[in-house]
Amino acid sequence: MPDSAPIPLVDEPLNPQIVSTELDFAGRVWDVRRDVFEYNGHELTRDYVDHPGAVAVLALDDDGRVLLIQQYRHPIRSRDWEIPAGLLDIEGEDPLIAAKRELAEEVDLAATDWSPLVTFHSSPGGSNELITVFLARGVVPAESSHHRTEEEADILVRWVPLADVIAGVLAQDLKNSILAIAVLAAHAHS
Repeated sequence: MPDSAPIPLVDEPLNPQIVSTELDFAGRVWDVRRDVFEYNGHELTRDYVDHPGAVAVLALDDDGRVLLIQQYRHPIRSRDWEIPAGLLDIEGEDPLIAAKRELAEEVDLAATDWSPLVTFHSSPGGSNELITVFLARGVVPAESSHHRTEEEADILVRWVPLADVIAGVLAQDLKNSILAIAVLAAHAHS
């Protein structure tokens, strides 16, 4: 029979003894690492994507519309709808500063009001990536525009009512996890 004592509903950090760690693959964007560690009296080996972390921006206008971008994502062979996002790949950069940078770089916009919306691990069984999503309001044109290349060269930008985006997520038409978590969190906070 399960213990009926209340348990705080909060993730519990744990630092098991690392026996060894090695870099199996050094990639352009992220790496693959292999750790051997002690857990529950056993020595376990796990490979995972060693990720610098990321930020994303849920920009909302005064009409309750969400700024979406459509961008090609090669691993899924799709141009998926998502929100502006990017890596924390500048050493020591504050996540809020990174979010402001990404909004400017991807869609030439800035915002006057910023607040943290939600933070989550994207795939905790296979990656240490932690994503922080910021809510941006008071969206205005950025002071300068950016030249985009590669997959960013043909980004489409659309302002879509929050309710329509949520409906698309629930209908399984929009599958981007960051987008789904961000719009559901925004809806829950409204």
